[in-house]
Amino acid sequence: MLPAFPRFNTRLGAAIAALALAGCASHPAVVPSAQWPAQLESALPTDVLLLGEQHDAPDHQRLQRDTVQWLAARGRLAAVVLEMAERGHSTAALARDATEAQVQSALQWNDAAWPWSAYGPVTMAAVRAGVPVLGGNLPRSAMAAATQETRWDNHLAAPARQQLLDALQDGHCGLLPATRLPAMARVQIARDASMALTAQEAVRPGQTVLLVAGGEHVLRHRGIPTHWPTNLTSKVASALTDKAQAATTTGADIVVTTAPLPPHDACEVLRLPN
Repeated sequence: MLPAFPRFNTRLGAAIAALALAGCASHPAVVPSAQWPAQLESALPTDVLLLGEQHDAPDHQRLQRDTVQWLAARGRLAAVVLEMAERGHSTAALARDATEAQVQSALQWNDAAWPWSAYGPVTMAAVRAGVPVLGGNLPRSAMAAATQETRWDNHLAAPARQQLLDALQDGHCGLLPATRLPAMARVQIARDASMALTAQEAVRPGQTVLLVAGGEHVLRHRGIPTHWPTNLTSKVASALTDKAQAATTTGADIVVTTAPLPPHDACEVLRLPN
């Protein structure tokens, strides 16, 4: 069975995000993970820092925790916005010494979709620093309505929209009926809009909002930044496990390269005969 909403095949989604729009934007700075978060200084000041990840790469979640700690230690972290929790949920009312159970309850954490073992460290790093963690994703209860929101069909320029449709198809192993793609694209764009609004509301003068999401969501030309007003400043950092991809990545200002993951065909199970 295919997923009910577009959480990408992480390997394919990362590859497509990396190779998209080649030649249409300047190449980003490429740095190894050992130079992060020291490289953060080059991205500041900015209202929002978007940190894109590959969901199955533990090194990327460690980068997120390190980023939180680096910004918080300098008093520069306004809030952390997570794709992994729904908009409307927040730790703002919790004390720094809140338990992990209290934090998960406040964020209405869905461990089946987003393992707490992966994202707990970055979340708790923010809580311990006294920084609010905000759910940014479109609530699941709003997904069905989003599939009917035709206004999103014209949100992106035609080339970027086609790239999004291609990414959705490839990220689902090429097995989606073409007729499903427009509705899935509306949900994807609505999710980006939800995260963008959450981050925009959290902006504070002299500080930076850290927004953590999958690599496809953070791309400047077709992701979350397309929903912001022109007076909001942002920087996009994408974490990638493939240095070859980094050479052609666009839609990001900085690429952080991490160790390759073991070879794995995430589509294999979907290709097996019933």
